[in-house]
Amino acid sequence: MQHKKSKIMLTAIMATTICLLTSCSMVKTAGNIASEKQSFAEAHDAFTTTLAREDNDDEEIPAPPEGLFDLVKYPSKVGDLAAYVSSDPGDGQKHPMIIWVVGGWGNGIDDFPWCYPEWDNDQTGSAFWQAGVLTMYPSFRGGCGNPGNYETLFGEVDDIASAYDYAASLSYVDPDRIYLGGHSTGGTRALLASEYTDKFRAVFAFGAVDKIEYHNNSQFTFDTDNKEEYKMRSPIYWLDNVKSPTFLIEGSDGNSANLKNIERTSKNDNIHCYVIEGQDHFSVLAPLTRVVAQKIIADTGTEPNITITQEELDTAMKQEPEIPMPVMEQHTIEALGMNISYPYLWDLTEGSAEDTLSFRLNSRYDDDNIWDMSVLYIDAYTNEEDIDLQMIKELYAQGGYDVSEMEVNGLPAMKAVGQMENNSGNVFNDTLIMMQKDDVMVTFEFYIYEDFGDDANPLFDAIMNSVSFTQ
Repeated sequence: MQHKKSKIMLTAIMATTICLLTSCSMVKTAGNIASEKQSFAEAHDAFTTTLAREDNDDEEIPAPPEGLFDLVKYPSKVGDLAAYVSSDPGDGQKHPMIIWVVGGWGNGIDDFPWCYPEWDNDQTGSAFWQAGVLTMYPSFRGGCGNPGNYETLFGEVDDIASAYDYAASLSYVDPDRIYLGGHSTGGTRALLASEYTDKFRAVFAFGAVDKIEYHNNSQFTFDTDNKEEYKMRSPIYWLDNVKSPTFLIEGSDGNSANLKNIERTSKNDNIHCYVIEGQDHFSVLAPLTRVVAQKIIADTGTEPNITITQEELDTAMKQEPEIPMPVMEQHTIEALGMNISYPYLWDLTEGSAEDTLSFRLNSRYDDDNIWDMSVLYIDAYTNEEDIDLQMIKELYAQGGYDVSEMEVNGLPAMKAVGQMENNSGNVFNDTLIMMQKDDVMVTFEFYIYEDFGDDANPLFDAIMNSVSFTQ
């Protein structure tokens, strides 16, 4: 989620000159920092940030899975901004919500919330909504066609505060239990927001830095000759302003030097720092966002009551990796009178074969994970040759497959598990299920690269368990 890199970096003098000639962006407020004794909110609101270049994007926002998220607009100082928000559970209750800010410099949103993360790099924040915590993914100024421009951790702090106000206005959200979390650049944004406002019940910042200089400076859009610009984007100068419980987490091989400096500098009891030994900037996310999700669910008192110990985080890092189950959508294949659920990010394509109904289900993405590297073929044909399941079973057994009997939605079926090699020498795990419905034979054949082994079986099982017939 990186925005396009500019080829031009302007000095302060050049930026001023260009502003006069080309309408260079200047976000206008009341003035510059007036006093070292100001709070961060006061200093931030009084500061005028000068943008050396105008960066934004018009990336299209994918439609979210129906019933999981709604695509909404939330009002901000620069206009309405896009966000994904958990759909109303419809139970008449008020629920906790976390606002999750992803990393990278892009200010947009895309389909990352329901993509298939790897255990050692799960930046999606999906652990929260999968655990039952309502989740909001805000975009910020300049992203996805939003008004304004990227401000590199300045105006985005205002947008986070605006996101809180929108979340608090939702009838199904408990305004007293709105949390904030983020990773990497998103973690730094979350920490700055915690210094800016005390509205959040608790804040969880993964991989934040103490000074903005430690982020990728090629993405800085502000006047880099002005030291005050850096100060307004660096959490280290404003730690005393944190009033909400704020938990900073990082792997020892990530930005841990920044975290340790924050810990040494801070005299604020609301700030809690944890370094996870032997882990990096990304590997802490999957296990520990799951810990945080459970902490949020248990935090039900009138006042925040979240405690986290180093021991329980270290213990959580030792758990066995989980294979995430993708978001599924239901589809009816009318020609077969069959209902089936498959991953939201898969496409169904109808093929053409004589006397056979053929369908292909596979990802429209290209990534190195089990969801994108697998494909499911569904074929159906009228059994005009009195072929029965026992005959098919024997044929596959002779071919070296492990075969067994089973049922699919109460209908008799056989299962064959083996391997096949294509013309390029790639070896695939091949799982075939054949079932018979009246005089129609239906096969489900699932291919996955051998390297992914048995990890894909839960996905295939979930698909098969969803199969039912309307006629």
